[in-house]
Amino acid sequence: MDLNHIKGIGEKTVSYLHNASIYSVEDLLRFYPYRYQILSPSLLEETSLEEVVTINVIVSQVPQVSYIKRNLNALRFVCESNGKRIRVTIFNRAFLKRNLVVGKKISLTGKYNAKSNTFTANDIKFSWLDDAKIIPVYHSIKGIRPITLEKLIDEVLQNNLQLEDTLPLELKEKYRLISISDALLKIHKPKSKEDVKQARRRIIYEELFEFMFKIQYLKQLKHESVGQTKHFDQKKLDCFIESLPFSLTNDQRKAVDDGLKDLESSRCMNRLLLGDVGSGKTIVATILLYANALAGYQTAFLAPTEILAEQHFRSIRGLLADSSLEIDLMVGSLSKKEKENILERCQSGQIDVLIGTHALLNENLFFNRLGFIITDEQHRFGVNQRDKLKSKAVAPDMLFMSATPIPRTYALTIYGDMDTSIIKEKPKGRKDIITKVVKEKDLREVLLKVLEEIKLGHQVYVVAPMIEESEESTLKNVELLREKFDLAYHGKIPMGVLHGKMKKDQKEEVMHDFKIGKSKILISTTVVEVGVDVSLATVMIIFNADRFGLATLHQLRGRVGRSDLQSYCYLICNEDKERLHVLEESNDGFYISEKDFEFRGEGDLFGVKQSGDMSFSLADIRRDYDILMVAKEDAEEYVVKKMYSGSQHFKEIIEKIDFTN
Repeated sequence: MDLNHIKGIGEKTVSYLHNASIYSVEDLLRFYPYRYQILSPSLLEETSLEEVVTINVIVSQVPQVSYIKRNLNALRFVCESNGKRIRVTIFNRAFLKRNLVVGKKISLTGKYNAKSNTFTANDIKFSWLDDAKIIPVYHSIKGIRPITLEKLIDEVLQNNLQLEDTLPLELKEKYRLISISDALLKIHKPKSKEDVKQARRRIIYEELFEFMFKIQYLKQLKHESVGQTKHFDQKKLDCFIESLPFSLTNDQRKAVDDGLKDLESSRCMNRLLLGDVGSGKTIVATILLYANALAGYQTAFLAPTEILAEQHFRSIRGLLADSSLEIDLMVGSLSKKEKENILERCQSGQIDVLIGTHALLNENLFFNRLGFIITDEQHRFGVNQRDKLKSKAVAPDMLFMSATPIPRTYALTIYGDMDTSIIKEKPKGRKDIITKVVKEKDLREVLLKVLEEIKLGHQVYVVAPMIEESEESTLKNVELLREKFDLAYHGKIPMGVLHGKMKKDQKEEVMHDFKIGKSKILISTTVVEVGVDVSLATVMIIFNADRFGLATLHQLRGRVGRSDLQSYCYLICNEDKERLHVLEESNDGFYISEKDFEFRGEGDLFGVKQSGDMSFSLADIRRDYDILMVAKEDAEEYVVKKMYSGSQHFKEIIEKIDFTN
């Protein structure tokens, strides 16, 4: 049934529903209540001053509306409860006036003040409440009153709409789940708490099953994609690994072995390399791209920023300096002539490894024999961007790198269709960063530590959460902090300022001065979070640290401690925030991400909401983790069993699920 066919829905209402992403009758039925009110009738004499109660009354006086200010009105009237007249006020309900006729039986929910004989209502129902009743409460939709929304949902439910039930019958029977039609009826019109429980159990499992089905199906497809079997000289590769100026950690060796097996296999690599800040992911990627080159294939290495792309370029070129590989850099700031030269050499096969930013997505860039694609900080790129680069090759191997440690539950949902290699160990010689939460009134000890480190030839990061001053905010900005640090050190310590609003050449100049040691203190916004690697930087100071998530703070902290020098991180915060002490306790990004997950839920661990992937209506992957794991096993088993069986039901699930996210 189309939305337009529902009684009470006109073009205007349809447009309001569309704005709330409700395009069909099923969408409307899946606009679930976010909580419930359990109402039961009370007697006035039994109520206390602070108690929210529901009473049955009769309207005994025509209501009056008064306007207090632009967005606030008060509807006042007199009603009768068991022979007692009381004065009622409800705010911002002027539109109800015409319905409140004298003699009308209604129920009021709110608080009664016996001393003043007044009732302040927060809700009105146009009938008496005889028995306890469960009332669904919905998130508001702009342009549609809550009472109108309830009527629209009632209208659909009264039509006994039978929705197609895509959950496999054997799973419904196995877990004694009610049908989707029953679940939707019970979630909107529950007669008991048990109704709500049954409906939520069914819908949560369905959401998680469908999501894990999508992941398992995509993983199965990727496993079956025929790739290019790479044959490389293992002795040359071993010699390269032995020539490195450091020994690989056990985790790095395991990640290298996983990747080499992928390269040698007949199926396409689809691997996530997940490692904490400073764990040494780049050397793993370098070994794999060298093996790919030894097999006669080109590598494209995609990074989110020019700073990071240039850093990878210098690092990889340095590591492979003794090889004959041609390694080049493709970024937006290159001149037209430089770009044309790279395009020509890449297409002819002269370039073995091309490292770059979004410039690699240039439609005029062609490879001669692209066999391996590496994407760093992969969550910063959209699916379409990654696919655009992938389209420049025939069945390439794909390695996705991320320095954002995430909880197991989150990894399961975002990266469930990938094989995963995790690096937890830090390279030998790296010391844990000493972290301390400091109140601003105690900043003097931090300033003295900064002076001590600078005298040793070391450098300092200072992070501010804002760029410009705001009258409404006490957050420190970069310019204000520069003034304060200049004052503290009498202008004798050279400083640089870095933020996102600066022009590219200005940023590069500031970063260059810091890297070569010309400036000793870099005052910056969070642009230093990724891509800046200065081995002599030993102090990180983060102001208004309580405004950042733990994962972001850990990433920022990771800008220091990039050598064998002891490093320090100071979290400046005037309020005693319990969660910040997690960073004092641990340098383990995976543990910190779990704690961040506990504090903040699944919303936003990367600083940007993951669209599509986490769009559950009722399910919560942290709260419903046990159901998630069951759904994962069920989906995996079902996909393997039914994928090639010709099952009509399997095809119906494929048709229903949105694979564009």
